[in-house]
Amino acid sequence: MMLKQWLSVLFTCLFFINTAKAQLVIEITSGADQLLPIAVVPFGYEGVNALPEDIAQIVDADLTRSGLFQTVSRSNMLSMPSKEADVYYRDWRILKSDYVVIGSIQRLSNGQYRIGFELLNVLSQKPVQKHASIDVSEKNFRDAAHYISDKIYELLTGIKGAFSTRVLYVTAEGNKSSPLFKLQVADADGHRPQVVVESKEPILSPSWSSDGKNIAYVMFRNRRPNIFIQELATGKRQQIARFRGLNGAPAWSPDGKKLALVLSKDNNPEIYTLDIATQKLQRMTNHYSIDTEPSWEPDGKGIVFTSDRGGNPQIYRLDVNSKRVERVTFEGDLNTRASMTPDGRYLVTVQKNDGNYHIALQDMKTGRVQILTETYLDESPSIAPNGSMVMYATTYQGKGILAVVSVDGLVKYRLPSAEGDVREPSWSPYFK
Repeated sequence: MMLKQWLSVLFTCLFFINTAKAQLVIEITSGADQLLPIAVVPFGYEGVNALPEDIAQIVDADLTRSGLFQTVSRSNMLSMPSKEADVYYRDWRILKSDYVVIGSIQRLSNGQYRIGFELLNVLSQKPVQKHASIDVSEKNFRDAAHYISDKIYELLTGIKGAFSTRVLYVTAEGNKSSPLFKLQVADADGHRPQVVVESKEPILSPSWSSDGKNIAYVMFRNRRPNIFIQELATGKRQQIARFRGLNGAPAWSPDGKKLALVLSKDNNPEIYTLDIATQKLQRMTNHYSIDTEPSWEPDGKGIVFTSDRGGNPQIYRLDVNSKRVERVTFEGDLNTRASMTPDGRYLVTVQKNDGNYHIALQDMKTGRVQILTETYLDESPSIAPNGSMVMYATTYQGKGILAVVSVDGLVKYRLPSAEGDVREPSWSPYFK
């Protein structure tokens, strides 16, 4: 998709939403063992009007947040070129920077801005990304910066960047005895938070459709849980499940045509699927135990879910066609809230050991399990669409916050909020 089309989709999806006051703040706590040195030079600009955003600063922050790059401080830069002809590679070798990002910004007659950028290899003294330019309006500056970060990240790692994605989360603000719950959406870096819906009763389990145009979530009404689907472009909301008993844990299928959900309308919590177009329900599990927290496999052929049918909560896999169920997790006192990386290689769970709840990663080929986090009360993991990072809810200094860890466990950062507790993160897909 061209940048212009991508920006159009993103802002159409967010048009109706109200801007929130508080935003999440990045606090990096650890990075990879060997960081790739890179300099992001302030983009050249000769215009009269002040720019709405510092493009280079946003790109620098994106790359730093990935935990894979060591950026050069502006105060240490020996020169600040905006085009390759003005680059003295010796300056960057002195600073031990392997790569340099340069760029320029030009205001056009139609009121838009043309943003040009290049990625240069200091050692070979050749461009990795030759000069490229994009035209954007003032309101799209931050999106343009994330777009550039994605390009640089992919060029240098071979992995598609996820800086242009967004995240859903729930905040509880105000009096703790009667908080106001808000379902919010923000950039992946926590900026530009916007309220999707708010309620005096709990909001749970937000989930993105595969194209990023719709969301599903649970919202209580009169102390009873109900499942809603909401279109982001219009705010149009549809209540799809309000059966007697439990209505919970909606999860979109990879093709966007179905929801997996948990219903107890037949006296026991079971996994069902709902065809969005026909509203047809299909019961997928039939067991006296509690079956909950469904999540689809990337190919849509299976659903992983939590069940206590073995005595304590563990993860099981349901074959969608045959409805055959098999146990997947065996390590830990219990495992819950499972989801799979986009390539289907790893299973991410909340694992309890010795009274502590950690985010765990299980290799589906070898069965090897790795504990990714060190905090004691981690929950609700959500995987980035490129499979590189996991966002989850945890407690820090007595407050509910979001945090992120890489799938190798090396990169960690926190996203505390200035207002209220934060829970239930859901990382968006790539916008189509």
